[in-house]
Amino acid sequence: MTTTKASSGGVGGGNQLVLESIKYTRGSLFVLDQIQLPSKTEHLPVENCSKCFELIKNMNVRGAPAIAITAALSIAVELEQTSFADGDAALFQFVKTKAEYLLKSRPTAVNLGNMVKSLIKYCEEIEHEELNNSGDENGEKGNKREMIVRWCEDMLETDIRHNKAIGEIGAKALLKACCNKKKLKVLTCCNTGSLATAGYGTALGVVRTLHEQGRLEMCYAVETRPYNQGSRLTAYELVYENIPGTLICDNMAAFLMQKDEVDAIIVGADRVAKNGDTANKIGTYSLAVLAKHHDVPFFVAAPSTTLDVSTKCGMLIEIEERPGEEVCVFKGERVAAEGINVWNPAFDITPAWLIEGIVTERTCLYKNKRGEKDQTGAAFDIGRHVEEIEAMDGTMKKKKKVDEMDASKEKDDSAVDVDGFYALNLSTVLDYVAYYPKVCAPIGGKASKEDWVSKEVGDGNINFVYIIMNKKTNAAIVLKQGLPYVRCVGESWPLTQERVRYEAEALIAAHGFCPEHVPEVYLYDSKMSTIAMRYIEPPNKIARVGLCEGKTYVRMAEHVGKYLAETLFKSSSVCLGAKKFRENRIAFGGNEAMCALTEQVIFTEPYGVFENNKWTHELNDIVREIQSDGELKVAITELKAKFINECEALLHGDLHTGSIMCGERSTYVIDHEFAFYGPMAFDIGAFIANLYLAYYASDGLGHSENHKKYLQCMIKDVLIRFVSDFSRLWRTNGRQKDFGGLSHPSVFSAHLNRPSQSFNSPDEKHFQQSQLEFISRVIYDAHRFAGAKIIRRIIGIAHVADMEGIQNLELKAKCERAALEMGMRLLKGKYSCKTSVRLSMNWEYGRNQPVPTATEIENEANDSEETKSLYFHMNTDGA
Repeated sequence: MTTTKASSGGVGGGNQLVLESIKYTRGSLFVLDQIQLPSKTEHLPVENCSKCFELIKNMNVRGAPAIAITAALSIAVELEQTSFADGDAALFQFVKTKAEYLLKSRPTAVNLGNMVKSLIKYCEEIEHEELNNSGDENGEKGNKREMIVRWCEDMLETDIRHNKAIGEIGAKALLKACCNKKKLKVLTCCNTGSLATAGYGTALGVVRTLHEQGRLEMCYAVETRPYNQGSRLTAYELVYENIPGTLICDNMAAFLMQKDEVDAIIVGADRVAKNGDTANKIGTYSLAVLAKHHDVPFFVAAPSTTLDVSTKCGMLIEIEERPGEEVCVFKGERVAAEGINVWNPAFDITPAWLIEGIVTERTCLYKNKRGEKDQTGAAFDIGRHVEEIEAMDGTMKKKKKVDEMDASKEKDDSAVDVDGFYALNLSTVLDYVAYYPKVCAPIGGKASKEDWVSKEVGDGNINFVYIIMNKKTNAAIVLKQGLPYVRCVGESWPLTQERVRYEAEALIAAHGFCPEHVPEVYLYDSKMSTIAMRYIEPPNKIARVGLCEGKTYVRMAEHVGKYLAETLFKSSSVCLGAKKFRENRIAFGGNEAMCALTEQVIFTEPYGVFENNKWTHELNDIVREIQSDGELKVAITELKAKFINECEALLHGDLHTGSIMCGERSTYVIDHEFAFYGPMAFDIGAFIANLYLAYYASDGLGHSENHKKYLQCMIKDVLIRFVSDFSRLWRTNGRQKDFGGLSHPSVFSAHLNRPSQSFNSPDEKHFQQSQLEFISRVIYDAHRFAGAKIIRRIIGIAHVADMEGIQNLELKAKCERAALEMGMRLLKGKYSCKTSVRLSMNWEYGRNQPVPTATEIENEANDSEETKSLYFHMNTDGA
């Protein structure tokens, strides 16, 4: 696509200066005159609220956040100029009158209305609050005018902080929606950058963040008639900051999308209704309709102050209509025929069902399961989001008071009073961590809080995951918080926060079983549904990310095999005996909510017609085959019964390459939120299913044949390591004297723990046979569970990045089809693999023999060739 470069019009090159739309010092306020941009840069004085009203009304100041901040600061400026002889009552009446007056300047922008309501509420609070002036020589705590001025000034700093959080969260959401494409071409409308806010911007802030991360290829700005905010303002900012940008006319957007030149669209908002309907600059709705037709993800970026839960839906939002001269007159010259009627709405309404996600400073909100094409169904859970913000604000105020009263006292973790749940964000997570000495100790303790930075790295499906790092030392911790619903769906799919307790206890137990491969837990807070744990430092990274990039991890199979053997054996009755096992299982509980979710999305929905199912269009025929295959339905029903009824060990519950972090020589298992007591085979099957998916995605991702062979080897190597280690642990630690144990001394001779004894005795052979039957059944079922997992990940609700990262849809469908065919074979499970398992068990282990290699097993096994290829050596040609 060819573009031409226009003159910069004197904007200036480079990014040496900070673009400021609002300049404020105590008692003085200037705002950038945006009408004159880009030809002239001039800051206009705002001496009082009347002048502010005029500038907002005439759009010298525009952008919902900037309007609210300018209005608040104009009140602060006028307060500095006014005395109140009649005391505080006159002060509060003055503030209320000025705020309500300013509210009439632009009715559609909800930020202004929210500011007015919040300021009046704050005045009412301090009017009735009993202030303690002791110890304050200046009496500032009792100076209510000073408090109101500071409240207004705080909006400026808060807006910049929130905008940067929106930028980071929004960039992550866009990259996820675009399958983590290397660089994005993003389209935006109007102006949502530094000129529309206190600084950095909302939607344009997301573009800025992508640019800073090296992930932006191009930002397309539509000119945004009739006021041309795109061509005058957004283009100005893009050129000013050397961000790659291209200006287009409003009516060119459709053709640009048709040419596949737009990866995502992100816009701002002047008001978001309770159901997610969004009011924004006129032309936004057109872009949303075009985006839906061209399958381009459409996002809205707005601070939480733009969310209006008092307005049920978009049809109830008041739309400002501007003078017709704005359409008919350009730079003083009439460009339309005299006498023509003009309709000039400043905003339009984008229905929620057209919106992919709404980005705030706290998260990216996604539609719930309904997301209907109507104005009454709550497509987004805006109400829940606002409730969490209000709960957070109330709790943090209480914490601040506690901190002021007890600043000099070192508090124990258990002494902190966290009164109720609130969802953390990039800012409040720092305050939260600072309250727990044990948690913040690895990053320098509370005294180093000014050096901390936070980043949200969760995958967006269930929980928030924050990394809190000391930027001076690079030391870090991880804090995970569970929401009361499925994050990627919304409030319509509730989830108990008790799952966080299950995850914490499972992590603690797994760390005890296998400390080399599970991070340490520092804190579990039941009220806040949080877990703080060790940070797994670079170069360790999520294994799935590395595998998708074509990386190899030489120790991963060995480590995961060991993890599976250690955790499954040590939590089972084979190790513990029946009494202790039952006590542990009952104490842990059932994790019913997460098990129910698994039963739904793995064992039920892919085999019937459910709205959660989604798949690549080219797979329609094989999906129909799967959903009509009676043998598969019998097989999945049998597996579901095993999942529900067989409680053999404490499982991870969702073990895949996305819940494992790897380095060149290290491996760590994380994310135990689905933990429960169930069939051992489920964890093993879940992991190898993801290796199968990675293997079949390799061609689509352009990986080498060597990488594919590496994945083949990893499947068989992890199974061999599990079988070998599990049988060794059973031999050395599996003799239980209670009658519930599987290897009682009275049944098998006492020499079980003495390898020097003969391996050819009758009891030894019987013991080996019991091991063989047990472990063979686990491996057999593991492959069947793997088949179910593969099918679920391609036609169910949640897919994997391995397949989703394939850009060519035809090639993607080919890879997915091959994986589905293997999944069907595995699920039906018609073969035995006892010889391969027997050789993997390595009964000579007690004589210090090394673990057998896959090649040795392949050469010696007398299982059928089809069995060997299916269970250990994957017949890629047939698949």
